[in-house]
Amino acid sequence: MGIVASQSIKNTIITYVGFGIGAINTLFLYTYFLTDDYFGLVGFILSTANLMMPILMFGVSNSIIKFYSSFKSKNQQNSFLTFMFFLPLVIIIPLGLIGNLAYETISIWLSKENSIIENYTWYIYVIAIAMAYFEVFFSWSKVHFKSVFGSFMKEVFHRVCIMSLLLAVYFKKLTVEQFIFALVLVYIARTLIIKIYAFTLRFPKLNFSLSFNYISVLKYSFLIIIAGSVSMLLLDLDKFMLGKLIAIDNIAYYSVAIFIATVIAVPARAMHQITHPLTAKFLNDNNTSDLAELYKKSSLNLFIVGGLVFTLIVTNINMLYTILPNDYSQGLFVVIIISIVKLLDNLLGNNNAILFNSNYYKIVLVFGVIIVVVAAFLNYLLIPEYKIEGAAFASFIALIFYDVLKLWYVNLKFKIQPFSIKTFYTFLLILVLSFSFYFWEFPFHPILNIAMKSIIVCFSYGLIVYIFNFSEDITRIINNLIRRK
Repeated sequence: MGIVASQSIKNTIITYVGFGIGAINTLFLYTYFLTDDYFGLVGFILSTANLMMPILMFGVSNSIIKFYSSFKSKNQQNSFLTFMFFLPLVIIIPLGLIGNLAYETISIWLSKENSIIENYTWYIYVIAIAMAYFEVFFSWSKVHFKSVFGSFMKEVFHRVCIMSLLLAVYFKKLTVEQFIFALVLVYIARTLIIKIYAFTLRFPKLNFSLSFNYISVLKYSFLIIIAGSVSMLLLDLDKFMLGKLIAIDNIAYYSVAIFIATVIAVPARAMHQITHPLTAKFLNDNNTSDLAELYKKSSLNLFIVGGLVFTLIVTNINMLYTILPNDYSQGLFVVIIISIVKLLDNLLGNNNAILFNSNYYKIVLVFGVIIVVVAAFLNYLLIPEYKIEGAAFASFIALIFYDVLKLWYVNLKFKIQPFSIKTFYTFLLILVLSFSFYFWEFPFHPILNIAMKSIIVCFSYGLIVYIFNFSEDITRIINNLIRRK
């Protein structure tokens, strides 16, 4: 776990820095510098681009990670990377031509409920292309076990740029319309930078000979389009349907709530940058024992770290909403229910990586399509009646069901599961601290209240985890820090 621990720590720090900047943007700058309509518009553009991105990417980012380590010769690797570099264009170019011809029809359909969307439809396509090729080049670097710079670009770079742009709006250096156009340029710049970095790790030698089993790669990539689309649909379908079914300002309130809950997923996002290619390598080498160990350790470590973040969110959420504009407080229920989902995602460890890089990846597509249909139906049923709370509950039901299916299937096919008695102890710790501190507030300013309660929770949680040695990896890291000091 040396390389996993090292890069996971760096990625976690980078990701939390990014989320810290994102928190300032989402909770304060967006909410005070943009109107609710324009904040909702930005959320709709980015969410819809995220939905398009897996289709435009043609499954290439997953294919690079799954197949690259199986090619031993330089010739095969060069041929494979060349193929991966150009494959997304098979979708991007025809879809762009169709979109250009049917632009007016698409714009009218998207803006049926909210006319503000109509003039910004083409931004969605451009950002989706930038996001797609960013993931391609990020995977290019991850297969060389170099994920830290890519994590910085994925989590920090664009958020710093957005912060600067929002401040420019506040000081009237940019109009809101210019801000949204500049947002497109930020995503393009991010892609160009990660491309340059990926090419420094391995500069592509164009080789169109197809000296590898490209049929298997194509088949996998095509199926991963569906899988990736399913993943993004489960993440952003609710925001898209909010924009289609009710007033767009609700996306602003929902986006803030989702952002708060998503902080729980940061450790998983950071660790997966390195566990994903490692999982693929263990599967390619038929190394079942190391795969089982990685499964258990990733699950326990992510549950412990994610549990601390979950506890901090739950115990401070009431005070946090007192410092936001009043309209945003309707997202409190959304935060709680989505936080539970994100915590359970952490509990699955590298489950997704096992399924997507194994010979059983097709079943994930079946599960995913079923879940998306369920989620879409529930969103359509609940959003008009319960608005953002209906969207949250729809996501909760669909995602919990999806996680249970994946957990069951990995155990069925690989005879491995991620739980231990320490998982149960961690669950009890999260439960006790969350209930103990939720109803306890200091009679101070909300920010001071949050700071003091967070210090107490962190100290209590960390001390118990360390004293009772919940995780050998976490205990080792703490001991190393103590020795250095």
